[in-house]
Parts: sequence; structure tokens; C-alpha cells
Amino acid sequence: MKQNKLSYKIGQFLMFGGPATILFFAVVILPFFYGLYLTLTSWDGVSTTKPFVGLENYKAALADTAYWQSLGRTFIYSVIAVILTNIVAFLLAYLVTSGIKGQNFFRAGFFIPNLIGGIVLGYVWKFVFNRAFVAIAEVATQTDHASLLSTPNGAMFCLILVSVWQYAGYMMLIYVAGFMSVDQSLKEAAMIDGCNKGKAMWHVVIPLMRSSFVQCIFLSTTRCFMVYDLNLSLTKGEPFNQSVLAAMHVYNQAFVYKNYGTGQAEALVLFIVCAVVGMLQVYFGKKGEVAA
Repeated sequence: MKQNKLSYKIGQFLMFGGPATILFFAVVILPFFYGLYLTLTSWDGVSTTKPFVGLENYKAALADTAYWQSLGRTFIYSVIAVILTNIVAFLLAYLVTSGIKGQNFFRAGFFIPNLIGGIVLGYVWKFVFNRAFVAIAEVATQTDHASLLSTPNGAMFCLILVSVWQYAGYMMLIYVAGFMSVDQSLKEAAMIDGCNKGKAMWHVVIPLMRSSFVQCIFLSTTRCFMVYDLNLSLTKGEPFNQSVLAAMHVYNQAFVYKNYGTGQAEALVLFIVCAVVGMLQVYFGKKGEVAA
């Protein structure tokens, strides 16, 4: 009888979860371990042989100054973009849950940028920065102006601005769910006890929304660390490769310079850094979580 039940459960799993499991192994697990194998070879992506070189690719990755510079730029970009994204998303969520007229319309409008792919988004904003903003500045000042994308700091500013514009709408929905999950009676009780709206928000609502903050910061952090499509279409790493972020450097190392082993080793380092940052953020975020 027990064997029949076990067979029945296995059959159900294979029927409903089997295809997804097979696809997960084929698309995620197998490529991951194959990538680990490539880090131990000097394959150029073309030849049929993959000479074994041991840890030489990891040594090359550690000695790659351009990679560590790109990783440093990624840290700076991620910190600023994550902070601004979550501030904007939180304010938008507060706005569309405050009972304003047409708030459902505004929710949809703020979310739309997240539906646009990074490649398309980058090319659209590239036109805006190179043509529209320059034309407006020249008309306003009657002098020639260069695009923000023509300077290293300007290019990084543009990447951060577009990232915030794209991600804020998605994070807003998580904060909206957080606002709606807070029992209004708790806020009303705080108001009765003498709190104004600001104090009630700070001492009651925000602590109860900690899980929303943890989710949003984790998602925005991982997105920013792994950004490639926007970096490619908006700046292409220019000017002078001063806006190349870590994911773009890894791609160039593997597919442009044909150093697959080194590129894969650098990708693994990036994955570990992103995983550690994400897990630490979730750990410390969950540690102080409170319940209503």
C-alpha cells in the first residue's frame, strides 16, 4: 500500500514537476558546472580542444586590473542606484496608496518602464541624452553643449538615472503590497496615542514593512550587479571604457577577446560577490524583522 502511494506521488511529480525540473537542469545546473569546467581550460571558443590549465584563469582574473576597475564601478553604480530606486519606489507606493484620484492609472503608468527591455530602453534614452537634452540646453543658453554621455561621470549618471527610471515601478508594486498588508488599526491607534502622520509612518508602518524593504533591496541589488543590456545599448562602455560595468567586462573577455576561461572565472567571481552581498543583505534585513 505504501509502495503504491509512493509510486503515485512519484508519478504525479514526474507529470507536473518533471518537465520544469529537466529544463532547470538543462538551462541552469548543467551550464553552471560546464562553466566551472571551462575556468580550468584555455579554450578560445573555436578550437575543438580545451587544454587544461588548472587555476591559471583565476590567477589571470585576479591580475586583471580592468576587471577590478569595472567591479569597483559596479559597486558605486549599484549602491547609488539601489538607494535611489528604493526611495523613489517607496514614495511612489505611498502616493498610489494614499487615496488620490486615479491611483490605479498611476500604478500602471509607473510600472510600464519595467516592461521595456534594457536594449530598447538604452537606445531610447541614448537619443534623449544625445539629441533632446542637448537641443534643449542649446536653445536655453544659446551655446553649444556636449552630451552627458561624452564624459565618464556623465555616462555613469545616465546609467543610474535610467536604471532608477526602469526599476522603480517594479519595486513600487512590492511596496504597495507592503502598505496594504499593514493593519490600519495599528496606525490609527498610534494617531490616537499622539503620533502625527510622520511619526506613525516611521515607528509603525515602516517597521512592519521590513520584509518589503528586504525584497526590494535584494532584487534591485542583484539587478544592478548583473546589468549588461542597458550598459551595452546606452554607453557601450564609452567614453574610453570608463563606463564598462562588471557584466560587460566579463562578456567582452569571453566573447570579444575569446578568453573563455578567464571570462568564465571572472563571471564566477562576480557571481560569488553578488551572492555574498545579497545573502548578507537578506540576513541583516530579516534579523530585525517585526510582526504585527
